Amino acid sequence: MTVLIASDLDRTLIYSTAALGLTMPDPVAPRLLCVEVHESKPLSYMTETAAGLLAELTAEPGVVFVPTTTRTRKQYQRIRFPGRPAQYAICANGGQLLVDGVPDRDWRRQVAGRLAAECAPLEEVHAHLLATADPAWLRKARLAEDLFAYLVVERALVPEEWLKALVDWSEARGWAVSLQGRKIYAVPRPLTKSAAMREVARRTGATETLAAGDSLLDADLLLAADRAWRPGHGELADAGWTAPNVTALTKAGVLAGEEIVRAFGRSAGGTGRRLGTLVP
Repeated sequence: MTVLIASDLDRTLIYSTAALGLTMPDPVAPRLLCVEVHESKPLSYMTETAAGLLAELTAEPGVVFVPTTTRTRKQYQRIRFPGRPAQYAICANGGQLLVDGVPDRDWRRQVAGRLAAECAPLEEVHAHLLATADPAWLRKARLAEDLFAYLVVERALVPEEWLKALVDWSEARGWAVSLQGRKIYAVPRPLTKSAAMREVARRTGATETLAAGDSLLDADLLLAADRAWRPGHGELADAGWTAPNVTALTKAGVLAGEEIVRAFGRSAGGTGRRLGTLVP
């Protein structure tokens, strides 16, 4: 049996300093392992326990771990997970499928064909974002892999009515909007993590799929998996979103990431069964 584990990264498996959510007294806070450095500074962390469990899980025969992220390839490749390197990785919200670190050209062509047929072009959406965003709260505007756009904003200053209007405008053109931290993403609806996960499952012959994620852009991934988990924080938790195959965890912050790795281990079988008992 082959088990495919497709997990979102930021605020699901790995956490920035601002997202750690360490509410306990300092002397009992979990030990952390830095898994990402950017511009010579530590950026993202897992608990040491989560890192050890993930290393054991990915070493188990029959387990295919697939990092699944909205990050670009360059952003993803900064991350150094413990354990065996992932053969497959899904980047750009499903727009890029990496095989041993190399973009799969056939997959990219398939994605480009679907986007051209089913939604408004990126140029139109990007132009609308630039024309309507207020310089008072807009900090950066970026294109990702020529597939989608995002804004870096001062979140507290973004008017709710502007965001709602953007959602309505985007939906009419086949695009989705997601607010994650200080970033507002505009993503074509055909650009999904679930489609890329299904492709990896087909290539690996996976008989079971497990997934985790925290944002609205992860909902399709969680629904497509046989079993899935979401942490007690993020867009999905804020909306009270769940589904029959999705377990809504109560833990939030980096400890939720640890709980997700444990859940993967318990469900994957083999070493996974032992993983579930390593840490209470």
